[in-house]
Amino acid sequence: MLTLVTSDRFADHLNPPGHPECVERAEVMQVVASEFRRHGGVVIEPRQATWDELARVHDRDYIGLVRETAGRAVALDPDTFTSPETYDVALLSAGAAVSAVDHVLDGKQGTRALVLSRPPGHHAGRSRAMGFCLFNNVAIAAAHARARGLGRVAIVDYDVHHGNGTQAVFYEDPSVLFISSHQFPYYPGTGAAGEIGTGAGAGFTVNFPIEAGATDADYERVYVAATAVLKQFAPDLVLISAGFDAHADDPLGGMRVTTSQFGRLTGMIAGVADACCEGRLVAITEGGYDLAALAGSLRIVAGVLDGSIACAALPVPQGPSPRGDASVAAARAHLASFWTI
Repeated sequence: MLTLVTSDRFADHLNPPGHPECVERAEVMQVVASEFRRHGGVVIEPRQATWDELARVHDRDYIGLVRETAGRAVALDPDTFTSPETYDVALLSAGAAVSAVDHVLDGKQGTRALVLSRPPGHHAGRSRAMGFCLFNNVAIAAAHARARGLGRVAIVDYDVHHGNGTQAVFYEDPSVLFISSHQFPYYPGTGAAGEIGTGAGAGFTVNFPIEAGATDADYERVYVAATAVLKQFAPDLVLISAGFDAHADDPLGGMRVTTSQFGRLTGMIAGVADACCEGRLVAITEGGYDLAALAGSLRIVAGVLDGSIACAALPVPQGPSPRGDASVAAARAHLASFWTI
């Protein structure tokens, strides 16, 4: 059973004119949620995250800095801005991730959630805003799940940009597996295959850097390997940083992924959740800046997660996968002593 978690308040965070992370993205999310509800789906309103929930991931001084922007338009980073309502909306975006985790953990077997929220989160670090992100929603969700007693949480990030903030939060933590596929080299400059974690966390950061121009076949190849690692980790909960800017139509990415392939990637990940943790899965939106591609990708992901679209019915990519092969080989070279890839 799939539940959508969203709010029309996500339209209250305003970026400067021409910014790609625009209010129209929130409008697309609300259209998709309304369609889902109209067809009998459950849509719930989130709550704001508390400071204690944020502080599992972010420094309290940084949280206070963001709070000081309330009521004002402030540039926190060259591409990360606030408007008068942004602080409250960012709390709600983080809280939506926490609400979704609670809903899934308190639900019946097979419960899944899809969070449609903004601002996104995976670039936000412990003490800095970055890349349109203020609070790291998926990291806050993972930390919340751990606080609720789960032993192993996995995060899979298929946004075209590397989730550097998420990686940094859990880089020394063996209880959270972070898997990322991303265009490389590209913003933010992190995510090389050799970044595998440190100390007790060595091996629990798994990066699949992919050369620009990758196709569905390349991503299929990468996710056969990524889901093999995910299954070996045997998570108690799976989180997805669901960014859609690897789409062929996205203005910020350089990949050639189709809408259908986002359904396949999500279905492959969900299959591991079904095998390992009674289907417990939460997907949380990140990037995706072509509005039509975003709408189509959200619809197909929701359909795969609620079972109305069978992953097996989606076309399996054909043809060579040289970029995918190279990405898997690079990851294997650094991680073969930790996982069978």
